[in-house]
Amino acid sequence: MTPTSRNALSAVLAALVVVTAATATRAATAPATPSALSAPVALATPTVPPAAYPAPGRLTGDTGAHDPVMIRRPEGGYLLAMTGNGVSLKTSTDRVTIRNAGSAFPNGTPWANTYTGNGRNLWAPDLSYRNGRYYMYYSASTFGSQRSAIFLATSTTGAAGSWVNEGLVIESSSANDYNAIDPNLFVDGQGRWWLTFGSFWTGIKLISLNPATGRRSTTDTAVRPLASRSGSTAIEAPFIVQKNGYFYLFVSFDLCCRGAQSTYRIMVGRSTSITGPYADRAGTPMTSGGGTQVLARHTTVIGPGHQAVLSDTDSDVLIYHYYLSNGQSRLGINLLAYDTAGWPFVY
Repeated sequence: MTPTSRNALSAVLAALVVVTAATATRAATAPATPSALSAPVALATPTVPPAAYPAPGRLTGDTGAHDPVMIRRPEGGYLLAMTGNGVSLKTSTDRVTIRNAGSAFPNGTPWANTYTGNGRNLWAPDLSYRNGRYYMYYSASTFGSQRSAIFLATSTTGAAGSWVNEGLVIESSSANDYNAIDPNLFVDGQGRWWLTFGSFWTGIKLISLNPATGRRSTTDTAVRPLASRSGSTAIEAPFIVQKNGYFYLFVSFDLCCRGAQSTYRIMVGRSTSITGPYADRAGTPMTSGGGTQVLARHTTVIGPGHQAVLSDTDSDVLIYHYYLSNGQSRLGINLLAYDTAGWPFVY
C-alpha cells in the first residue's frame, strides 16, 4: 500500500469513528421507540404540585368517553370500559392512541331491564383483572332514579361479546338511603374484597364481597358510610387507592352530565383503614362534607370527574372524563403524584 493510499484509508476510518460516536450519542439521548405493547418509562416523580392544573395528556383516536376506567392487560396494552350501550369498550397499546373495541354486551342485558326501563345504556363500569379473569362491576339505572342496581360480569379475554353475567350484587330503591350505582372493587392486603358505590342521597357506601363469587357477602351485610356532603347531596363516583400507608378515597363533587354546564370536580380524602374514617387535608371528615380538591375546571377542561386511578409502570395515572365548550365529553388522563405530606396532585 502506498503512503497516499494509507493516508486515504486513515481518513475514511477516522470519519467512520466520528459517525459511529455521533450515532451512539443520539441513541443514548433520544427517547426509545416503544414496541406495540411496551410499558411507559418511569421518569422522576415530582413532589411539588404545579402552579396550575395541567392540560390533559395527549390522546389520539377514539377519545370520546363518559365514566371511564382503564386497566393494564397482563399481556401488555390497556383495556378501557365506560358508560354506553351494553358498556362501551376501548383499547390502547400505548396509553395515547385509543381505539373503539365494541361493547361488552352487544346482544343486550335483559337481566338489567327492570332498572334501565328496557334501555341498553349501562353506566360507570369498574374493571380489574384477577385469577385469570377480567371482572367488571357496572350500574343499571335511569337518570335521577334511586331504582338502581350493580351487576357483575366476567371474561377471560375482555373482548366485546365475551362477557358472562355473574348476577346482581346490590340494588336500591326508595326504601334505602343510598343509590346503588358507581361501583369500585378494592381487594385489600388480607385478600378481603370490598365494593364502594354511591351517588347523591346519603353518599358513598362500602360493602363486603365474597371473594369466591365476587358478589355480596352473606355473613357481613353491613352498609358502611364513607363520605357524604353537608348541605348538598352531590357526591358520587368513589374510587379507592392504597398508597403511602393510607387508603385514598377519590370522589366527584357537584354536577355531572350537563355538557358545558357541568360542575364536576375531583376530591380526595384518606384513612388508615379501608372502612374509614376518611378525612381531608384539613382534617374534616368526609362524612361531614370533607374533601381536598385534586382537579377542577380550568381553561377548556369543563367538569372533570368520574375518576379512576391506574397504578402503571411509570406512575399512578388519573383517568377521568371532562367536557368541551360544545358539550362533548372526552377522555382525560394525567399523571398523579404525591406531595411531601402524602396528598395526591396531577401533573
